[in-house]
Amino acid sequence: MSQFRIARLALMLAALGLNAAPVLMHNASAQDKNAPAAQPKPDSVRPELYKLLDPAQIKPLMDAKNYTEVQNRITQAEAVANQTPYESYVLNRMKLSLGTSTGNDKMAMDALEAILASGKLPEADKPNFQQALATYYYNAKNYPKAIELYKQVQASGKASDQVNSALIRAYYLSGDYASALKAQEPVLAATEQAGKTPSQEDLRLYASAANKVKDDAAYLRGLEKLTAYYPNDDFWTDLISRGIVRKPGFQDTSIPDVLRLEFAAVKQMSSDSYTELAELALKDGFPSEAKKVVDAGFAAGVLGTGSGAAKDRQLRDRATKEAANDAKTIAASEASASKLKAGTGLVNLGWAYVTMDQYDKGIGFIQQGIAKGGLKSPDEAKLRLGMAYAKAGQKDKAIETFRQVKAGGGLSDTAKYWILLLNHPTGAMAAK
Repeated sequence: MSQFRIARLALMLAALGLNAAPVLMHNASAQDKNAPAAQPKPDSVRPELYKLLDPAQIKPLMDAKNYTEVQNRITQAEAVANQTPYESYVLNRMKLSLGTSTGNDKMAMDALEAILASGKLPEADKPNFQQALATYYYNAKNYPKAIELYKQVQASGKASDQVNSALIRAYYLSGDYASALKAQEPVLAATEQAGKTPSQEDLRLYASAANKVKDDAAYLRGLEKLTAYYPNDDFWTDLISRGIVRKPGFQDTSIPDVLRLEFAAVKQMSSDSYTELAELALKDGFPSEAKKVVDAGFAAGVLGTGSGAAKDRQLRDRATKEAANDAKTIAASEASASKLKAGTGLVNLGWAYVTMDQYDKGIGFIQQGIAKGGLKSPDEAKLRLGMAYAKAGQKDKAIETFRQVKAGGGLSDTAKYWILLLNHPTGAMAAK
């Protein structure tokens, strides 16, 4: 987060017309050599300066990139004594044009400073010149000076999105993270209200600034948006950690379902996450799920390597054996689960079928279990039903079910992020 894109200054200056020379008026009347020298009229240049700075002569030289001759003319013009404020203004306009064309930042910056201080620049043009000078200071990493000038442009009421964006970045790079965060918030809101997607750069800046000022709520908002619009494993892992596991009130009983979300959302989990989810699935009686998780870990090259390779193979062998046995005996469990007073057995049976990719049967049993009642955690069963719909590719029903999960301890937050996952085009990963 150390650098942000700023348009090339030469291109920006050309777009703003800052390289254009002012229209010159001059005292061209003939003079008697013995007569006293005439004083130049206001906002005009004397003939000796005009012949050096005449735009009709300067433009062909600039077009031909004959910068040496342009510099010679400027040097001669600088030697003319007793220059009026307007003559100095015209000369600095020429310096600006030469400086921007040749990449001489100091010349251009000095010229811009002088032009803005001259009192001769048309009021309507000031914001453009202030923006140009601010961008020079920004690129020179003089962020306080850039901020001052960008704010002047804002005060004029003519600030473009580029100016507002540059100001926010200048705040951030100057270490004023609080101002950057405050300024970025409405920009993101306006972008979304307009039906547009915020840039990843803007979202990263927002989240980073929030993190710098230890605004956990703002950081989480930024992370949620980054994960929603630009999902990757790092964003998802951080979001699950901060948005679920590390939140006050989280209960360890929610860990299996949190890991199921992670397994659906990321391309590759850590070895610990693969083994923990597989072991919990085996413990809870879902060996087919454990086998899928372990197989995925091996396929990703995360399990089966290093010092834990033997242990990983043992876990895979166990999951494979128990999954095969469960497939042979699961049908016999239907009658006993139906006879139980509470619906827990039916919910677990249904989830077991879901892990075997028998979605319709699994969803039906989970629904029966919820309807039967007597559940220790009805919302956990609803979360399981939502996951079953997601794996079955029934996105709308999954989202509708997840929205019904209200319990704390990590359940409602897990449901919330399942919805976030499903609402992104890559949400199809949830079916794995």
